Amino acid sequence: MAFEKRREMVFVYSVKDANPNGDPLNANHPRFDEDSGQILVSDVRIKRTIRDQWIRQGKEVFVDGKPKTLKTRIDELKKQFNVNTGKEALAQCIDARLFGVTFALGKESFSWTGPVQWKWGRSLHRAKAEMVQGTAAFSTKDESDQRSFRNEYIVPFVLLASYAIANQFASEETGAMDEDLDDHFEAAWTGPENLITRSKVGHKSRLFMEVTYKKGFEGAIGPMDEKIALTKTDGSGLEEDEELALRSLQTVVLDVSPLSESVLAHKGQIEKVRLRWDPELKIKGLETLKETFGANLEIEKR
Repeated sequence: MAFEKRREMVFVYSVKDANPNGDPLNANHPRFDEDSGQILVSDVRIKRTIRDQWIRQGKEVFVDGKPKTLKTRIDELKKQFNVNTGKEALAQCIDARLFGVTFALGKESFSWTGPVQWKWGRSLHRAKAEMVQGTAAFSTKDESDQRSFRNEYIVPFVLLASYAIANQFASEETGAMDEDLDDHFEAAWTGPENLITRSKVGHKSRLFMEVTYKKGFEGAIGPMDEKIALTKTDGSGLEEDEELALRSLQTVVLDVSPLSESVLAHKGQIEKVRLRWDPELKIKGLETLKETFGANLEIEKR
């Protein structure tokens, strides 16, 4: 049964000495906003991290990361689940149910708008990518002592935030269920910490807040990532040089007060709020949420 209650969520994670999301058309330089100095992460990168975690958990996904044609993949799913159409086959895949899919094969053609839509993630402070160089393992010619060089980009430290919304109306077409959204929450949290590759190791989940509304509510708080800010431990703002020099969470606090106020403004339409965070991240502004929602506020430290 498709889920019937809208959800909104904000996800915050850190990246240290790694490349959050390289641009293949720019020498794999980390994506960034040249004017604001913020590091960017595409919604596609976020969804890939979640999907890869589902694969590790043994869940069925449509985009399984293996080199094959669309026809081959659909034929695999049809045989595995004993179904006859592409739509029936894709209904078995959690990524298609939540993120949507465009399908055109033979005489069958359709498009699902994904119930879960992520926006591009942005860093909560200015950060600068650095190019590092090294030598390759082998020389360019036999009997030569000269080995070739390699270049790569890393970001010394960055705290990123992104927002997503789960649209109950789109789930009617894809068949996405509440259980899928719960799996999405878990995979979004666990996925970054399993990015154990040379360019990605250094990801760490820091905070995930999910608001579930009551049945029938069709509104939204809107971009929740724009309602949180990074400050010094004394509450003052960071100077530009302090933002660029940031290398850990020890000297900063995440102020979620504006977000808490927006959540409280919708309290009559909210069924529950779920919050998971890493205690290394100091947070300001949760007190009123605790007082207002009581047992309907699920707080978990990881």
